[in-house]
Amino acid sequence: MSKKDQTEQQGANAIDEINDQLTGISRKVQENQRIIYISTGIVAFIVICVLVYIYAFRNPGIERGNNEIGLADLQLFQGNDSIALTQYESIANEHGYSAGNRAALQAAILLFEKGEYQQALDYLSKYSADEAFIGAAAYSLEGDCYVNLDQLDNAVKSFNKAIAQSNDNPSYTPFFMLKLARVYNAQQKYGDELKVYEKIEKEYPAYGNMYGVDIRKYLERARLQAAQ
Repeated sequence: MSKKDQTEQQGANAIDEINDQLTGISRKVQENQRIIYISTGIVAFIVICVLVYIYAFRNPGIERGNNEIGLADLQLFQGNDSIALTQYESIANEHGYSAGNRAALQAAILLFEKGEYQQALDYLSKYSADEAFIGAAAYSLEGDCYVNLDQLDNAVKSFNKAIAQSNDNPSYTPFFMLKLARVYNAQQKYGDELKVYEKIEKEYPAYGNMYGVDIRKYLERARLQAAQ
């Protein structure tokens, strides 16, 4: 084969190779397009499902829950605690969303006031404690229920949750810490009690004077008991 023929053959081979590459690329593009179309279809289907859920189910459910808890709040405001409790329990059991969540907490509060501590705990377990102060108060209520049920280890856990949730609020955090200290005292864990009072005195020095609580008196008592 002459040099010219060899050159032409190499050129032809190069063209064939380029064509093969272009064909392969085209095939990949087509395959990718199919994947893109399929993926787009899946995403569109998911979006449609979400919208149907929101407008056909979620929004009406939220509206019903809000309407029902409004009626329960009205009964509570009028002093009809038993009726309000029944309505709150129904909402908490049947509705999700914010109405069901708040209804669970309201039911727990009313049950606690009636002395039905275990039932109050059952509804507190349905409550999602997200907001700082209300969430902390819910954990504190949980602790109070456990104290009344003489489940002091669980009470300690709940009060610690309340302390953590309250985000170092100078009015509320020391209050929950005092509850924790009193549980430690009941458990005769005087060293742990002492540490709580020392922390209150160090980190919230104005609390005692502000609310008329003699932190120093409790601290000294705990110190004496811890030393015995």
